[in-house]
Amino acid sequence: MSRNTDANKKIHNKKIANKKRKIQEAELKRKNRLKEMRENRKEKLDENQENED
Repeated sequence: MSRNTDANKKIHNKKIANKKRKIQEAELKRKNRLKEMRENRKEKLDENQENED
């Protein structure tokens, strides 16, 4: 058994926390990008309807 288990746990938990944070940031970026795409599509549809009228 290694002597510095507490230090190892701390380092390990820090790595896991960083991975979780990166995943959350990536999901947030993805959601924002999808939202923006949806809004752009909606705007284009609205413009097309106005042009047809």
